[in-house]
Amino acid sequence: MDDSLPENPLEQAEPGSLHHLVLTQLDDDQAQEMVSIPLAGKSSIADHMVIASGRSTRQVASMAQKLAETVKQAGHGPVRLEGLPAADWVLIDCGDVVVHLFRPEVRSFYNLERMWAFGDAPPVGGNV
Repeated sequence: MDDSLPENPLEQAEPGSLHHLVLTQLDDDQAQEMVSIPLAGKSSIADHMVIASGRSTRQVASMAQKLAETVKQAGHGPVRLEGLPAADWVLIDCGDVVVHLFRPEVRSFYNLERMWAFGDAPPVGGNV
């Protein structure tokens, strides 16, 4: 993990916001290595991207379903789920917050944190 990302993203979220609700639910469900990336100025798809891992496909699927239900019950509208049957990588589109839940091996392979949070940084090794 890079030091430029907060260690506990829940501390950075505005209480009462959809972002805070998502992070709280994932924290309650024991999501691992939670990262929140602000997308303002980088993309118009959402305000925040949350990336987290589950220990197994069963935990990833459970966290995704519970999060979708929590967001819906809180009145934030319909939630779209993609990738649920396999549950290696599940995308939860909550509107202003997009959530990616991974099994650890799949997360390290795709490395979304680097693509979204550090895309402007020079490549590792300093070669441009």
